[in-house]
Amino acid sequence: MTTTDSFTLNPVLRVAPATPAEAAAHFRASLVFHADVSDVAAALAADGDPGFVVLDSRSTDAWDQGHIPGAVHLPTALVPERAGQLLDRSVPVVTYCWGPGCNGATRAALALAELGYQVKEMLGGFEYWVREGFEFETWEGRERRTADPLTAPAGSDDCGC
Repeated sequence: MTTTDSFTLNPVLRVAPATPAEAAAHFRASLVFHADVSDVAAALAADGDPGFVVLDSRSTDAWDQGHIPGAVHLPTALVPERAGQLLDRSVPVVTYCWGPGCNGATRAALALAELGYQVKEMLGGFEYWVREGFEFETWEGRERRTADPLTAPAGSDDCGC
């Protein structure tokens, strides 16, 4: 079997991988647009200003159910109307919604970018914030759940990524 045959027979390699330069450009661009839960949590936990604001783009009912401490609440549909009252255009914004199955944070990020804000989307959303064991607030107060070993290493705050 030749290398060409392996590309056509193997479903992973049916479409050839990008060149290293193309892959580097793609992954660099991805990091420009995204932040992960652990990095956001580490930046918020460090002393001083993290240099960004976290924005919860979900509904009021979802916000009351739980949100990241210190986040700004601005539902996606209200971004065009209220962003100027709640956010400083000189401060980058990190958006989040429920989780990987929800594109509310993506839609909020798009609306903010169109209004002139620098913005990133937090991968995993509120679901992974909670699953990785970070503290969150509800209308009743603060909570923290044990980290899910499928999303975070047991007994460590650092995944080693």
